Amino acid sequence: MSVLAWMGLCAATGVLGFTFARGRACRGELAGEPTYLALHVAGLAAPSLRAGLTSGSARKAVRHLRTLLGTSALAITSADRVLAREGDGIPGDDRVLAEVAVVMAGGRPHVIAGEPGAVFVPLTVEGRMIGTLAAYDPEVGASLVRTATEVGRWVSGQLELAELDTSRRRTLEAEMRALRAQISPHFVYNSLTTIASFVRTDPERARELLLDFADFTRYALRRVRDFTTLADELSCVDRYLLLERARFGDRLRFTVQVAPEVLRVPVPFLCLQPLVENAIKHGMPGEVRVVIKDAGPEAHISVEDDGIGMDPEHVKAILDQDHKAGIGLSNVDLRMRHIYGHDYGLVVDTAPGEGTRIRLRVPKSRIAHDLL
Repeated sequence: MSVLAWMGLCAATGVLGFTFARGRACRGELAGEPTYLALHVAGLAAPSLRAGLTSGSARKAVRHLRTLLGTSALAITSADRVLAREGDGIPGDDRVLAEVAVVMAGGRPHVIAGEPGAVFVPLTVEGRMIGTLAAYDPEVGASLVRTATEVGRWVSGQLELAELDTSRRRTLEAEMRALRAQISPHFVYNSLTTIASFVRTDPERARELLLDFADFTRYALRRVRDFTTLADELSCVDRYLLLERARFGDRLRFTVQVAPEVLRVPVPFLCLQPLVENAIKHGMPGEVRVVIKDAGPEAHISVEDDGIGMDPEHVKAILDQDHKAGIGLSNVDLRMRHIYGHDYGLVVDTAPGEGTRIRLRVPKSRIAHDLL
């Protein structure tokens, strides 16, 4: 009998024992030991699972999980791979994955009759099925199904904690990179050089550009965790564009179209300027267009250029943080997903020679921001 099954038996016996004044014996003699064993074995498996669902973590956890279930064999799978197996009687990977596909399609435990029988239970993270726990045993009854389901829920909980740990770590890393890269050293150098070039020929314009530069740097050096409004973000973008226009002259053209209704919408600090900077980098010479529309419960933002475009695989590497270039884009994408959810990352439409359009959505509700 598995540790958890023993605990379940003790719980049922404990109720009856309490009714007939026999509860002390059950709790002392039966409940204490299996409870300790279950917690001990679960504690051995937990550190591995907190690393996420990988081949390495599955191999370290599978033996402890099999002990917890008390089955003859156990397999841990992702959606498309058998990550680890322990015990005898598990079929080949192809047969296991065929049953995994059934679970992934149905979203519920799946029982297989036979010798040995098996019960497959889904492993989920934030409502997404990412794999299964497959318990094999000569006798697969209702008790094993219930026990395997509960163990699957516990494993899913550990994997959710792993996902949260990873998200927090990546967000902190992104914020540190954002703090270091809020103002590009090249931008500072080029801006000051441009301003210096006007000091003698057009002192008044040099003065105005210097004030624009001061306003931009004051804004960009705020705390990266702060929220601001779209109006403030647009003011920052306006000053950035004026400084870049002074540098590039007529080679840089830009238009900004904004629905007045969205100006007071709260947004993460410095979420717009990196997109404009990317558009100038890939769109010169050419036109940069910023369009912000009112879309009911959301504000829809689009930053577009008609420049050289990018390879979609290159963009994917940037957003996956596998590329040193495009740090600004990956930071904005990661922060948007962390604050609002996975559906609120950047959407990049591009191809070589076709220009680039970057879209993002921002909920208007303050609730989303207050949850940060």
